[in-house]
Amino acid sequence: MSRAANRPAIRVVLADDHPVVRAGIGQIVTADGDIEVIAEATTGREAVSIAVRERPDVVLMDLRMPELDGVGAIAELAVAAPAVNVLVLTTYDTDDQIVGAVEAGAIGYLLKDTEPDELRNAVREAAAGQTVLSAPVASRLVQQMRQTTSVTLTPREREILTLVADGLSNAEIAARLHVGRATVKTHLLHVFEKLGVNDRTAAVVTALKQGIISPPR
Repeated sequence: MSRAANRPAIRVVLADDHPVVRAGIGQIVTADGDIEVIAEATTGREAVSIAVRERPDVVLMDLRMPELDGVGAIAELAVAAPAVNVLVLTTYDTDDQIVGAVEAGAIGYLLKDTEPDELRNAVREAAAGQTVLSAPVASRLVQQMRQTTSVTLTPREREILTLVADGLSNAEIAARLHVGRATVKTHLLHVFEKLGVNDRTAAVVTALKQGIISPPR
């Protein structure tokens, strides 16, 4: 797929301390021509510095890095450059890693065995501000972290949150359900309040953890 001449490439920073891994990821994400790797970082501290300076659309962040780990870097970026979307790409899928990254401000979480097409699509979705959780990560949340909850969502709230988990934007959800964007936003605000969270990604993770919605298919 070639990038349209009038559409700027999605600007990405790769943060991983292994050069061979960075090279491989770089080749994968740039294969279609609509994603550009503008810089690479070998430590969490360097990732924060580069992202604050360059303001990329997406930072692809590993979790285990020297100087400052991925969760710490995500937390710093959430304060210093909140418009930068951080997509975790790692080999670690334990509950504390996943929840820690999301709570710190990551917009999504993928494993390094993700298929190339899925990775490129995830970068595009993250650049658009959409929640990105790979199916293995979502399943892991359900399997390891499911617990009884007293939170009750209405059928419509569950439906909307399920579509959020599937990666749809508010506009896409509104079109799918034939309602206004304001209606979708209002339902999501009610969901955030009930779940005790502040954003879409945390709502999806919490709902998966508590068994309120099923993992994305």
